[in-house]
This record gives sequence, structure tokens and C-alpha cells, in this order.
Amino acid sequence: MTDAAPGQHMRAEIAEQPQVFAAITARQAEIAQVATVLAERRPRFVLLAARGSSDHAALYAKYLIEVLLELPAGLVSASTTTLYGAKPDLSDVLYLVVSQSGGSPDLIEATRQARLQGALTVAVTNNPTSDLNSAAELSVDIGAGKEIAVAATKTYSATLLSLYLLIDAVRGGHGTDAMDLPALAAEALSTMESPVTEAVARYRYVERMVTTGRGYSSATAAEGALKLAETTYLAARAYSGADLLHGPVAAIDSDTGVVAVTSAGKGGEAMREIVQAVRQRGADVLAVGSAAQDMPASSRIPLPTTAEEVAPILEVLPLQSLALGLSLARGGDPDNPRGLSKVTRTL
Repeated sequence: MTDAAPGQHMRAEIAEQPQVFAAITARQAEIAQVATVLAERRPRFVLLAARGSSDHAALYAKYLIEVLLELPAGLVSASTTTLYGAKPDLSDVLYLVVSQSGGSPDLIEATRQARLQGALTVAVTNNPTSDLNSAAELSVDIGAGKEIAVAATKTYSATLLSLYLLIDAVRGGHGTDAMDLPALAAEALSTMESPVTEAVARYRYVERMVTTGRGYSSATAAEGALKLAETTYLAARAYSGADLLHGPVAAIDSDTGVVAVTSAGKGGEAMREIVQAVRQRGADVLAVGSAAQDMPASSRIPLPTTAEEVAPILEVLPLQSLALGLSLARGGDPDNPRGLSKVTRTL
């Protein structure tokens, strides 16, 4: 990796995503086989466990489960099991573990314990031979292929798509709203280059950025902030649009760059007032998404329109490219961010 040009691997893996999406949508029937078991077991509610980028994918899944399946869902803390030894009754509970590597020790142990406590455990990973897959009763292979860059790009979006196909199949769907994503992702990548370049020029010298979104797009905002922080070393924070107005907005001024994720649908429409409020504080607001053109923002990166529940799979693409561009513009190498590795070794 040291002989490669800075950002070479991240750039290549961003560009690879349309092909990755095509491969995953072609496996919809395979993913649906796991969904059949979940539907038959009829869980009372769903718990999701994850770390890092996968935690944001789990947040996306939480919205899918609560809206599409109308089941309560929550994000668990693995440390309640691994550090504190808690053993809750998990009978009739779906325990969905999301981990790109499948190698995080705390997630592996938490999955083993959840299974012992009666949960139906499902691992969603990019490594079908991982210890996490062995610990879980069922597994879904996201099939993104080897990812070399430390910052997750194609594995993150592939996880979102796999989770959507799984959850949609539980309700009897066939992934119809996702089938155009390979072509739409290719379109997005081809049209966003110029506005991303402009955004890099606008934000190159800022030291503070905020990302925000509502509904399904909350996950995109969280992932965007992580990508910016880990590749550019900016102080980047993500807030739900609703939470942003309850205090954090006081810290936003003309020196703050704000990325507002605003795709067509209820979540995007709810962002309009928030974007306006942030603009009134003097912040430079970049609107990203299929509703970006209709937002009172400083600049925009428009994306193709999709069903709202699959929009995050496209929304993250320009945020990945923005992080790549800003890292390079600031003299960094996003393929080798300091202090990071592909697997989080927490207990």
C-alpha cells in the first residue's frame, strides 16, 4: 500500500460500488432465504449490534425495521454482556449483528451469549468464514469483495443494500425499489464530480463541520461525519436534524461547514426548516440528495430520486468522495489514516 498514490484505493473502491450493487441485487433470492426463516420465527422485537461504520448501517436497519416491519428495534451495547456479564432473556428476539470484518471480539462474544439466551442470531458481514458467522445461527454475506482502504466505502454501502434486501424480504418484498440502484449509482458518480470538487474548494480550510439528516438519512449523516473525521482529521459531528435545533445549533456560525442530507420523502422535507435555520446563522450549507435542489442551501450535490428507504445507499457516495477530496487537499492520505485499522479490537 505504501507504493500507491495517496487515496488510490479509496478512489477505486468508491468507483466500484455500482458493480458491487449489481452483484448484490442479483443475489436477492439468496438473501430472501434467510428472511424466510426470520418471518417464520416472528420475533417480538429486534436488537442490533455493531461498531464503527457498521453501527451507522445498523441505525439504517433500525429505521427499516420500525417503518417497514413495524417492529420495535434498538441498538445494543455489547459491553453490557462482555464487560458487565448481563444475561437478559432474549427468547423470541432477533439479534442482528452487523460487522464488515466479522472479527470484532466483543461482537463475537455478545452474539454467542445472545444465542445462549434464546435469541435468533443473524450475522451480516463481508467475511463468510469469520468467527462472527460461526457464532451466529444464520448469516448474510454482503459480497463486496476485499476492501483495501482503511476507510470503509463499498463495504458500508453494500451492507446497507444487503440489510434492505433482507428486511424487505421479511415483509414479502422482492427488492423492487433497489433494482435500479446499480445504474443510479453509476449515474450519481458520473454527475457529482464537479459539485464535489467545488465543495472541496469551499471546505478545504474549515476546521469544524456538522452533518445532519432526518429519518433514514440520519445514518448517512453519521457515516459522513465519521468519514470526514477519520480521513481529514476535521472536527466533524453528526446530529439528527431534530436534535440539531435543540442546543447544538448555538455552536454553528460562519466558520462551520454544514452538510445537510435531504432526499425526497418525509425525512428530506422535514429538513427544510432546519437548513433554513442553519443558513440564518451564517453557516455554509451543502445540501446532498435528491431533494437538494429544493433546499435553501449555499451549494448542492443533487442525486437521482429513489424510494426514500433506499436513498441512503446513494446518499453516502458524495460524502465518501467529499472526504476523499478534502483529505487529499489537506495533504493527507485517506488510505492510511493515522491510528486506524480495519478491525476494531474492543472487548
